[in-house]
Amino acid sequence: MSLLSQLESLLFVAEKALSPKDIAILLEVKEERVQEAFELLETKYNHDESGIHLFFHDGAIKMGTNPQHGMIVEKVVKAEIKGELTKAQLETLTVIAYKGPITKPELEQIRGVNCAVILRNLHIRGLIEEQKITHGILPAFVLSFAALSHLGITQVSDLPEYETLSAHENITQALEENN
Repeated sequence: MSLLSQLESLLFVAEKALSPKDIAILLEVKEERVQEAFELLETKYNHDESGIHLFFHDGAIKMGTNPQHGMIVEKVVKAEIKGELTKAQLETLTVIAYKGPITKPELEQIRGVNCAVILRNLHIRGLIEEQKITHGILPAFVLSFAALSHLGITQVSDLPEYETLSAHENITQALEENN
């Protein structure tokens, strides 16, 4: 597997900007190689004909859409977050509520599907928050204070049957299958 291909995949799924140091540790390569690969990817993506662009801030990089397409992207995002939550969004929110803090890969292991768009929509709606976890570079997701307030509770342990459902053997087994 090429380093460029690995970086593209990481940047595509990452919720937050990633630093060359974090990526180098994750991929077990020298930081200089990651920085060189960033420069190649910037040349590949950051031009008018590309719908994808790379954004650099404080030494970290994030993949996003071409800024020239902002109005089109905004229309789609607004359409996605209007109205009722979908069944998939409710399922995802429930898993986060009862098993959070939980990373995107852990959530996808439990649900069996890619959750990137759902997580983005729940985040935009203010229903979930990201938490930095100490054992990895990926953020973990938890219910937001706004979601707790909307549910009329002050902490997730106040959810119905929290003790039973948060430790349910099917969820624990699904998470262990990936390890």
